[in-house]
Amino acid sequence: MGGAKKKSPAQAEKSQAAEAAKKEGGQKKDKKEQKSKTTISVIVDEPQAMNFIKSSKVFTVQELSRQLNVKVSAANAFLLNQQKQGAVKRIGGYSGHHIYVPA
Repeated sequence: MGGAKKKSPAQAEKSQAAEAAKKEGGQKKDKKEQKSKTTISVIVDEPQAMNFIKSSKVFTVQELSRQLNVKVSAANAFLLNQQKQGAVKRIGGYSGHHIYVPA
């Protein structure tokens, strides 16, 4: 029934420019590969964290992150480290929302 619509001159220019950019795509990938990845590390204030842990009966990762003003992932990494050392013990929770108690 219908056929392809004839492109306006501006649209034809854009499509030609896009095709030319695809042909030069190999050079752009090299620039992306040259960028070095930076690692972001957040340092948890250990004395402040231990003070919060000792003063609370039970706590979660979310509470700890809120008190320390760090991301939940940083607080979780800190808690897992403390759990390995025996400073805290996991007593309940599920699916990443665990409840901890100071040991």
